[in-house]
Amino acid sequence: MFKPVNRYILVEEKKEQERESLVILPEDYKPSEERYATVEVREVADDVRFKLVPSSEIVIDKSMMEQITIGATNYSVILDNYVVGIVS
Repeated sequence: MFKPVNRYILVEEKKEQERESLVILPEDYKPSEERYATVEVREVADDVRFKLVPSSEIVIDKSMMEQITIGATNYSVILDNYVVGIVS
C-alpha cells in the first residue's frame, strides 16, 4: 500500500457514467472539462492540515492532481492546498 507524506492525500476518482447524447455531434467534438472534481480519499498523510479519514469525499482542483506509477500500479495524489471542500 502507498502511504502519502508531506501533506499529500491519496485519492480515487469517481467513475462518471457516460450519457448518450440526444443530439448528433461532430466526431471530433470534445465537451469542456470541469475544473473541479469530487474524489474519494483513500489514505492521508499525517501532516494534512485538516481532518480527513479514508472514504471521505472531497472536492479538488483537477488540474493539480498528480499521477504516480509504481510498478504496474497507478496512484492519484493531491496536495492539501488544492482541496476546495469536504462533501458531507
